Amino acid sequence: MSGAELALFALGATREYGQQIAAYLGGELARHEERAFEDGEHKSRPLESVRGRDVYVLHSLYQDASEGVNDKLVRLLFFLGALKDAQPNTLTAVMPYLPYARKDRRTKSRDPVTTRYLAQLLEAVGVDRVMAVDVHNIAAFENAFRVPVVHLEAGALFVRALCRQAGDSEVVVVSPDAGGYKRAERLRELLAKRRGRLPGIAFLEKKRSDDVVSGEALVGEVSGRIAVIVDDLISTGGTLVKATMACREAGASAVYAAATHGLFTGAASRVLAQAPLERLFVADTVPPFRLDTEVLQNRVTVVPTAPLLGEAIRRLHRNGSLSELPTVFLDQG
Repeated sequence: MSGAELALFALGATREYGQQIAAYLGGELARHEERAFEDGEHKSRPLESVRGRDVYVLHSLYQDASEGVNDKLVRLLFFLGALKDAQPNTLTAVMPYLPYARKDRRTKSRDPVTTRYLAQLLEAVGVDRVMAVDVHNIAAFENAFRVPVVHLEAGALFVRALCRQAGDSEVVVVSPDAGGYKRAERLRELLAKRRGRLPGIAFLEKKRSDDVVSGEALVGEVSGRIAVIVDDLISTGGTLVKATMACREAGASAVYAAATHGLFTGAASRVLAQAPLERLFVADTVPPFRLDTEVLQNRVTVVPTAPLLGEAIRRLHRNGSLSELPTVFLDQG
């Protein structure tokens, strides 16, 4: 167990989320100040000593009504820098939603590799560790950083919610593309542990000819089963709708979906309202504030993740095992 005292800060709109994590840990958020100036600049500083403490800073970097992703990122970087100057024992950046993670390699000439650039910025202000939930590409996330990273998965939380919804019905886990097959396989294994039997698995494979995508084919058997589509995030909802339609056409008895980060940009509310989908499960790493109230109430279940982050922080502070986390939450509820 670390001999240092733990301190948890939560910036901006993440404060309520941080309070939930602090409550799980049996304490309160550390005090800090955030000031905005008339010229658009800002200042953030801790209002208590962090010298010799294990410090965690929570900030989920999604765009909301008052701040963009870049504004939040700069605020986080400057605050981390101020904390590092105050000489903590360790400094951990906790970003439930990690931005710029979808651009982790060059697909065109002179493309940026933003995952690596983000890592360099965080390392430049002196973080000792980075924590995130269900990043787009785990390998790219781990390889981008020279400091230790902690990758948390919300799969066990989704499995609990899905099992309550699906009962004892036969289930098949579906990836909306071949690239997400490993993510679907991990959820499948967790479902097997919870239910005592291994569900089926399927994925959508794009039909490509001369670099032109003409359609998508469903690979795997879904007929007569509940299809559970799993992805790391939902943006406009277009990919989810295509996968849902493919499962319906293949004879699925019902279609559920689980996606950790619900960005819900553009016409996502209208798209989801029209989708032949029984239920969509999303985590609260990004609040679903863009969705219409009717869609949110009738089609979406928001799964809390504060216990997951709280337990991860507790175990890191006590030098405990993180590999046991999925089993811990799988056995609950």
